Amino acid sequence: MKTTLILSTALAGMAFAATAQEVNVVSWGGAYEVSQVEAYNKPFAEQTGIKVNMIAADNPATPLKAQVEAGNITGDVFDIEVSDAIRLCDEGALVEIDPADLPPAPDGTPAAEDFIDGALQDCAVANIFWGTVIAYDTTKFEGNAPATAADFFDLEAFPGKRGLPKTPKRTLYLALIADGAAADEIYDLLGSEEGVERAFAKLDTIKNDVVWWEAGAQPVQLLADGEVTMATGYNGRFFDAMVGEGKPFAIIWDGQYMDLDMFAIPKDSPNPEAAMEYLKFATDTQRLADQAKYIAYGPARKSSAALVGLYQDGKTEMGPHMPTNPEYMTTAVMDDPEFWADHDAELTERFNSWLAGS
Repeated sequence: MKTTLILSTALAGMAFAATAQEVNVVSWGGAYEVSQVEAYNKPFAEQTGIKVNMIAADNPATPLKAQVEAGNITGDVFDIEVSDAIRLCDEGALVEIDPADLPPAPDGTPAAEDFIDGALQDCAVANIFWGTVIAYDTTKFEGNAPATAADFFDLEAFPGKRGLPKTPKRTLYLALIADGAAADEIYDLLGSEEGVERAFAKLDTIKNDVVWWEAGAQPVQLLADGEVTMATGYNGRFFDAMVGEGKPFAIIWDGQYMDLDMFAIPKDSPNPEAAMEYLKFATDTQRLADQAKYIAYGPARKSSAALVGLYQDGKTEMGPHMPTNPEYMTTAVMDDPEFWADHDAELTERFNSWLAGS
């Protein structure tokens, strides 16, 4: 009996060791995934011996919610937006994370003081700040280039199709900014019937010229294929196309929509210990700074800022391409997860009805 128990314990230990040697990370694919593989996954695997399996999704919160509802968790770490992290945490679907367990800054500053405001949630830790911005094809507007959110809606001065995401969150605010609203009054306006009507009235002016997109790679492709002359999309994707691939694009920072991406671990993940080790590693000061070598997203830690230098080409300064550049913050709208928790369902229904023409 004792021998059997010892053998069983040893086998259990071997099984744990085997499963702990990998971690499944669900992220957004594309250039963003490349930046995570280079900055996080490769050094993590090298230092720990734990294999990182990268899984791409148009929005990682979608498979996360599906896995939670099915009671079949296959991912270990999910890269999700703040509103999803808060909602899933409130529902008890995510592992709570103690900031004291996260690595301090190099000078010893505790993680709780080193992360930018909003970057630490009860069940998630931010890695990047990113912006939804306007980009345009410079070859289409030689001599008279668009420069503001209002120009995006000016089809007479700047003709051509427009690319917009099929979601109220990143369209209604832009319509209000273009209509002259200040960044700090967007949520008050969207919380009122008058403000919502104003946003849809502005969208009406370009509705017949919009190509709607649903995945992060699409607006870049729409611009590259000439299907649109201007599009909104993720700043890092546009940066990769401009600097990494030499596309003739330019970014308009006026009225950018800023958000955080966060790492979260679902309860009952297959490899919980490896998942937590990965999360801690990927959100330390150096790793967040290293990611900025590959894509133009701002690190979520204050101590990372001084370590951000050149792009992987060895010549492009990354500072001017960061959404957190002070010059771009004056008209930036920061995501408000509490607002969207309260209003997302109704505004989405209203948006879908508007799309359908009713």
